[in-house]
Amino acid sequence: MALAALSALAATTVFTAPAGATVFNQGISVHPEAHIAEDGAVTLSGSYHCEGASPTGAMQIKATVEQDGSRLSIGGEQVVCDGTERRWVAHAPGFASGSVHPGRATVTGELQEIRLSGLMPKSVTTLAQDTRDVEVHAEN
Repeated sequence: MALAALSALAATTVFTAPAGATVFNQGISVHPEAHIAEDGAVTLSGSYHCEGASPTGAMQIKATVEQDGSRLSIGGEQVVCDGTERRWVAHAPGFASGSVHPGRATVTGELQEIRLSGLMPKSVTTLAQDTRDVEVHAEN
């Protein structure tokens, strides 16, 4: 009897999912190294895969580096969702990244879906996330 009730609940859940529901084959990872240029520009990277946003959404990557109590969030490049594992890179110019220096830091990469209402963002949902301690290296 309990099994029948559980099966009925599961079937109801499957069939009542919203029509615009996101495909859940999404993933992101952060590479263990980050780089800072002589002018202070910071580069973070990793890899991701996704199958696509809902018909009313778009995908983006957000990367955040935390070091010595300071946080810097950086948007990544164009996201292509075709199921293929791809590399992502997020780059902040030197004027925006004054608190990042060579040494240990924590980087979080997030694969996000932006739901739109017309041309305006309605909501942002994080579909996949990876947080890792990284080594920030100075480029010469």
